[in-house]
This record gives sequence, structure tokens and C-alpha cells, in this order.
Amino acid sequence: MSRTSSIGDSAELEGNLTLSDRLKVFKNSHFDPNAFVTSKCQTMNEKEIRHLCSYLVDLKKASAEEMRKSVYANYAAFIRTSREISDLEGQLISMRNFLSTQAALVHGLSEHARIDSLWAASEDSIADDHLSNLDEGELSESEDWLIELLDNFEVLLAERRVEEAMQALEKGEELATESRKKHSFSPTALVTLETAIRNQRQKLAYQLAEAISQPSTRGQELRSAVLALKNLGDAPCAHTLLLNSHHQKLKSSLPSLRSSNSSCGRAYTVALSQIVFSTIAQAASDSLAVYGEEPAYTSELVTWAVRETEAFAFLLKRHVLALSAASGGLRVVAECIHICMGHCSLLEARGLSLAPVLLRLFKPIIEQAVNANLKKIEEISAALAAADDWLLIYPPTGGRPFSSSASLNSAMASQPKLSSSANRFNSMIQDFLEDVGPLESLQLDGSALGGVLQVFNSYVNLLMRALPSSSETEESLEGSGSKIVRIAETESQQLALLANASLLADDLLPYAAMKLLPLPPRMDEQPKRSSERQSRLPEQREWKKKLQRSVDRLRDSFCRQHALDLIFTENGDTHLNAYIYTSLDDNVEEPEWFPSPILQELFMKLTRMASIATDMFIGRERFATVLLMRLTETVILWLSDDQTFWEEIEEGPKPLGPLGLQQLYLDMEFVLLFSSQGRYLSRNLHQVIKNIIARAIDAVTASGVDPYSTLPEDDWFAEVAQIAIKMLTGKANFGNVERDATSPTASVSAKSISSIVSHGSN
Repeated sequence: MSRTSSIGDSAELEGNLTLSDRLKVFKNSHFDPNAFVTSKCQTMNEKEIRHLCSYLVDLKKASAEEMRKSVYANYAAFIRTSREISDLEGQLISMRNFLSTQAALVHGLSEHARIDSLWAASEDSIADDHLSNLDEGELSESEDWLIELLDNFEVLLAERRVEEAMQALEKGEELATESRKKHSFSPTALVTLETAIRNQRQKLAYQLAEAISQPSTRGQELRSAVLALKNLGDAPCAHTLLLNSHHQKLKSSLPSLRSSNSSCGRAYTVALSQIVFSTIAQAASDSLAVYGEEPAYTSELVTWAVRETEAFAFLLKRHVLALSAASGGLRVVAECIHICMGHCSLLEARGLSLAPVLLRLFKPIIEQAVNANLKKIEEISAALAAADDWLLIYPPTGGRPFSSSASLNSAMASQPKLSSSANRFNSMIQDFLEDVGPLESLQLDGSALGGVLQVFNSYVNLLMRALPSSSETEESLEGSGSKIVRIAETESQQLALLANASLLADDLLPYAAMKLLPLPPRMDEQPKRSSERQSRLPEQREWKKKLQRSVDRLRDSFCRQHALDLIFTENGDTHLNAYIYTSLDDNVEEPEWFPSPILQELFMKLTRMASIATDMFIGRERFATVLLMRLTETVILWLSDDQTFWEEIEEGPKPLGPLGLQQLYLDMEFVLLFSSQGRYLSRNLHQVIKNIIARAIDAVTASGVDPYSTLPEDDWFAEVAQIAIKMLTGKANFGNVERDATSPTASVSAKSISSIVSHGSN
């Protein structure tokens, strides 16, 4: 137990340290993994070892995340440093060549000065001999080759024969090196050779740079020129010229592209995307062919590709996306970006992953289009709600022809019935999510689902405003503003409001949201997309719960409104008050036992709603059951929590008597019976009713009366409640009611039944 505690304390202490401090032990040059594990595990049990393994795994993840952040944070500096190193290498090579040339020149001058001093006395004779040798053709073989080499340089450069010029330069450098060792050339001839090689190298470099920059230089010719310039010792410059050549070719093709595709955003996007990413792909191929995978040049290629991608995104936003996004044209924006992402993905095979760049550049414009589209949906829904008659109909067919009336009926039967505004709202959300679906790589499902939730909440607020007497609470409805909504006058119309919201939240919107999930992978594909799909399912489940909570707001508002209509009069008085029960004991005659009028009205309202809901909530009977359950609970909970009611019952001047208790008991048993038969009796409602009965019994007991001596048996309450249900529903048949004088309902005579009928109809 002590070891476990100490390890837990150690882990807690290390958890408060920074990552750098926690990794110090591993950075030591003398770190021994075996000794570390032995020191930790020698006295550990299995649970402690698992705890240590978990700690090390977490530390490994944190270290990897820290390294990733460090790489991304310093990537630009790394590329800049690599380019500077490459430039420095080129400068060092040029400096080395320059110093070699200067050293050869100094050596040649010193040799020439020494020879001149030695031959000063016989200058004339030497000159005569040299002239005679020239006349007689007595030049050495090496000097004769030198004259021919210098002439050949000029010819090769003039005819732009690059490969042969490179070979000639190599032979000249070999000859100069050999001459330094064997002194086969005179100092003057050696200096002349080295100067000529340097000049011709510079001329060739200029010629190659000019050729690389020409738009007509393409393919193998371009690669050969870059390779030749690289071999001349100027590799960084050659790579920069290669990339600039591709940039100039791309730039020269844009004016004609804009003029030929200016009228069609999709065509312009296809053409522009194809040109840009094919140019980047060609540049990557040329760079790889000449330079391989050298880090310095790969970094420069990546930087250049990112810069070209940014310029491409700027052009596309200016000519196509900006206007479409501002006007809510999400489909156009989505199609264009989907095209770009498709072309961009082809570069991944060449080692260029530019998708994150496009994600960063396009995400703001997509979000703008999404928000504009959602705002448009919200405005159209509000306009339609102002004229909605709140009658459920099948959605419009959209003008699609049907071969027969049978096929039309089949198509309509497969569609849900909604009111006109809800049908339009559903179709707009379906189109919206279908447009966003192809952009799953931009990871927009979170913002898209959040936007749908927002406009759905706004639509539910409209439905709440459509309830009668909602003007008192409309100020609390978020985003309701001054929107005008047609009031749902009848119970059928009010239930249609709930049908709209529940069908959208439970079925239609979640089904549409499935379009945002990646498609299931094929058998030959990696399981990455499958894992992405599984990872997003919990998010959508949580999103669906939020939709349902919005529906619950509407349902609670519906129940609260109907409960208030039942309980309160137009003057603000209550139908359900203590006087109903306390006044019964003042009567000389025993009252005709029947549920109180307010509970009769509650039963009739619930019966009507259940009948309407049977046709309206087909396949969603549970929602209708919960609705009836909540409405019943709202009324009974109000009675249970009404302090004024219980103060008069328990402490009023006229306390509750035996007859009042019997009436209250009957009312509660009546509620229990019809809610049980309607299958919307909840445990909470059952418990609240039992608590009300128990509290009423305690109130009578406190007044000094034994309630159990006056209360009938439980069967009596059940039978009277059942009679009331049959009478209220028109199913009563009391032809034999007086056959059994000992029946609990024997007191309900034919006259009393008539009185009860009259009483219940009020």
C-alpha cells in the first residue's frame, strides 16, 4: 500500500513538472534504459508496473507532440537557413575558383618576371629564334593544342553546343592541372589557358542562364541546361532559375486563361487549377531529376510550391469565390474548392503535400459561404412561417414526372408529412449538407453541424412563437427579433408544430448529416477513412442530443401553455383551488361523486390530443406518449407545488374534511387510471400523486379526524373513476347499475348518473 502511494505521489509530482524537466533523465549521455527500468520495477507489483507503462506512454506522446510543435514553429527558419547555407556554398565555390585563378596568375607573373630577368641580356636573340620557330612551324605539340582549344571554345559557344563545350572545358582544366605539375606549358601559355577557361566558363554560365529563362526551353532541354549550370559550380543559382522558369511559364498563361473562362467560375477553376498544379508537378519532377532529394533544394522547392499555391488561391478567391461566398452560393464555392483539392492531392505522390496550405487559405472563404447560406435559410424559414397554415402535407415533388398514380402514391407515402415551412426548411438543410459533404477534407463538419443546430434553434423559436399566448414569453426567445409568425389556433395545428420539430430532429436532419461522414472504404483501401468515420460518429450523436433538447424546449412550452389554460381563468383566478375540496363538508347531503371539472377537462384534452397524435406521429408513438406524460405531470406538479393551495388545506380557517379528502382522493385516482390506460403514466407522476394523497390524509389527521374511518375502499375509487372515463368518452352503459345494492357504486343511482352526466358536460 505504501509503495502504491509513493508511486502515485511521484507521478503527481512529475505531472506538475514541465516537459523539459521530465525529460532530463533521458537526455543524460550516461542514461541506461535497463538500469532505469530495473530501478523502477524491481519492487513493483503488476498494477504499479502498468501505472509506470502508462506514464511512459503519456510522456512519449507529450514528447512527440512537443517535437512536432517545435518543427512547425521553426520550419520557416529552417528553410531560410537551408537556403542561406546553399547560397554560402555557392559563394565559397566561386571564391575558391577565384582564388585558384588569382594564385595561378600570381605564379605566372612571378615566373614571367624571373624569366625576363634571366633572358634580359639575350632578349633580341630569343625573340628572333621564337619568330623563326613560328615561321618554321616548330611549336610544341601542347602549345599547338592550346591554340586549337581556344579557337574551339569560341566555336562551341557560338553554336550553343553545350555538351561539347563542357567537355572542352574539362579537357582544358585537365591540361592546366597537368601543366602545373609537369611544366609542359610556358608560364605565359598557362596563364593564357587558365584565363581563357575562366572566361569561357563565365560565358557558358551566362548562356545557360539565358537559355533556362527562355519560355521556349522545356522538358529535357531545360533539365540539361540546369544540370550543365549545376556542373559549372553554380547549383543554387541553377535551381532558382529552374523554379523561376516554371513561374514565368505559369504567369504567361494566366491572361489568356482569364479571358477565355471569365464567364464560368467552374471552368475557370478547372483550367487554373490544372495549370498551376501541373506546373508545380513538372517543377518537382525537374528538381528531383537534377538534384535528387538534397534537403536544401527540396526545401526551396517546397517554399516555392507554397508561394505558387498561395498566389493561385488569391486569384481564385478574387475571380470566383469571393462573390459566390458573399451571396451564399455555397454549391459553387464547394465545387470549385473540391476541384482544387482533387488536383492538389495528385502532388502527394511526388512528396508535396499542399492540402494544409489550401485548407488554411480556403477555410475562411468557405466559412463565409456557410454562414451566408445559413443566414439565407434562416430568413427564408422566417418568411414562410409567417404564412404557414400549420397543416401537415407531403413535400412537393419538384416537378418530377410519375408513370402512374400508383407510383405517385408510393412516392408520397415514403415521404414525411410536414407543414409548408418545415418542408422548405428540410429541403434547404438537405441541399446545404449535400454541398458541404464533398469538403470533408476541410474538416468543416463541426462548423456545418453547429450552423445547422443554430438555424434549427431559430426555427424552433419560430414554432414557439406560433403557440397562442406566446407574446408574453417571446422576449426570452433568442434571435426572435420582430419576426411575425402565424398563430396555430387549434390543437391539431399546435401538435403539428411539435410534429415538425420532432421529425426534423429525430430523423431528417441526422440522416442528412450522414453526408458529412467519409464514405466507407473499399476492401483495397487503407482503414483511415473508416477510423475517421467512427471518430465523427460520437460528435454527431452529441449534435443529435442538442437537436432533441431544442425540441424539448418546444414541448415544455406547449405543455406549460396548455397547463396554464387549464388551471387559470381569463381573470387570473384558478380553476384548481382548495375551495373545491374544503367546501364539500358544508353540504348537508352527500355529493354526487365525480372527478373535479378541471381534471375532466384535462382528461378530455389528453384524449383529443392522443387521437390526433395517433394519425400525426405514425412511427414516432413514443414522442406522443412522452408529450401526454409531460402535460399531465405539468398540471399535477403545479398542484403539488402550489403553496397557497396547501396552506388553505392545512392551516386555513376551514380545514380539509372527510368529504373533501374523498374528492381529492378520487381526483388523483382518476388521473392515475386514465394515464395508466393511456400508457403515459410515468413513475414520477405516480409518486407525486401518492405524495399528494398522503399529504391530504395527514392534513385531515391533524384536524383530529380519522380519515380511514370515512374513506371507502380502493375498489370504490377505481370503479367511480372508470365510470367517469366511460361517461366522458360516451361509452357508458348503466342499464344494470342498480342490480347489486352492495356495489361500491350503488350510490350512483340513475338519477345521480343523469346528474353526473349533466355535471360532467359543464
